[in-house]
Amino acid sequence: MAAFPALRGDLGVAAGYHSAQVEVDVRLNTNESPFPPPAGFLAALSEAVADLPLHRYPDRSCLALRADLARHHGVQAEQVFVANGSNEVLQCLLLAYGGPGRIAAIFEPTYAMHRTIARTTGTTVAAGHRGDDLTLAVDEARRVLAESSPSVTFLCSPNNPTGRAEPKHVVEQVLELAPGLVVVDEAYAQFAPWTALSLLADDVPLVVTRTYSKTWSMAGVRLGYLIGPAPVVSELWEKVALPYHVDALKQAAGRLALRLTEEMEQRVALLVSERDRVAARLAWLPVDTWPSDANFLLLRPLSRPGEDVWEALVERSVLVRDCSSWPGLEGCLRVTIGTSAENDAFLEALEDVL
Repeated sequence: MAAFPALRGDLGVAAGYHSAQVEVDVRLNTNESPFPPPAGFLAALSEAVADLPLHRYPDRSCLALRADLARHHGVQAEQVFVANGSNEVLQCLLLAYGGPGRIAAIFEPTYAMHRTIARTTGTTVAAGHRGDDLTLAVDEARRVLAESSPSVTFLCSPNNPTGRAEPKHVVEQVLELAPGLVVVDEAYAQFAPWTALSLLADDVPLVVTRTYSKTWSMAGVRLGYLIGPAPVVSELWEKVALPYHVDALKQAAGRLALRLTEEMEQRVALLVSERDRVAARLAWLPVDTWPSDANFLLLRPLSRPGEDVWEALVERSVLVRDCSSWPGLEGCLRVTIGTSAENDAFLEALEDVL
């Protein structure tokens, strides 16, 4: 009888990306929107689905959705690529520009999927490190890029899980220094003071990735996209993306959501206000916290180990993200900003634990 083939050796070294899923009353561990889609969205989606020819394949190139996204961002449809969540966008980029014999640069601590997706595509990772304040120094970026000559360089802005947006001058200098494509992951861009979209051009090796999972209240839909040079987008559609990879329901949902920009902006303002309120309360507790331009806060308890605090919060039916095993984040926890009631429950539980 034939035996199962051995797993690729480079896949068996590290664990995959996981976020704890336990039954709790307050779940603040995955940076989702705490609000369901606005009133009327599901009814409009139901009407749109009723008219879809589901017995036919969807629009392979997502032309209508890309046109709507292009209008929303003030770019051309040829500069927009769409996929099943921003993680698949990142995977497509590494399938096209990474792979065996090529290198991707990251700066830890940062979004763990950048390393994970690089590994699954056979791309070698060159990791630089942020400073004690968890910001990226240009000298460190210069060192990593000069030593590794990566084909892809990842920046996460705002950075997950530390929270800060990369300053514009840092992104500009990395773009000058990087020998290949620079990918700015902007999953939390709506909360940030600026966006790298302002640096895009068809002759600049820069792409910006976005997601519907956060401020659009569509984490369950799994829809993401990038905006970048038209030649890069064309290569992704023609040589990497699987045929009909974005289903018709997803395309319809993405178009309908763009009609709700005003509601989205109101929610962003509310969450920013709540983030500042939570940060102010944390300032009175025995924890270190870092400034955030996103919908979450990073903190390090000072009176008890972070892992113990995480377990004690779960016992009080509050779930946050345990980041204590991530590079450079010993003892750290990350809390998503939820509704006012959820945030109060977290603060009360944390005060009790500490």
